[in-house]
Amino acid sequence: MLTLLISLILALVPLAGIGWIGAGGWLETVDGLFMSLILLAIAGVFLLNAGMQARALGLLPRLGRKQEGAKA
Repeated sequence: MLTLLISLILALVPLAGIGWIGAGGWLETVDGLFMSLILLAIAGVFLLNAGMQARALGLLPRLGRKQEGAKA
C-alpha cells in the first residue's frame, strides 16, 4: 500500500511541473514542449506502476475474459 501511495505522489509531481511550465508561459517554447513531454512520460511510468500495484492489491478488477472452471 505504501508503494501505491508513493507512486501516486511521484506521478502528481511531474503533472504539477507541467502546470508550472504552463503558468510561466514557457509552454509555447521548444524547451517547454520537450520538458512537458518528458514530464508526461515520467508521470505515465509512475501511474502505470500505481495501476499495477493497485491490481496486485485487489483494488482494481482484472480485465479480459473470466475463466470458468475446468471443462471436462
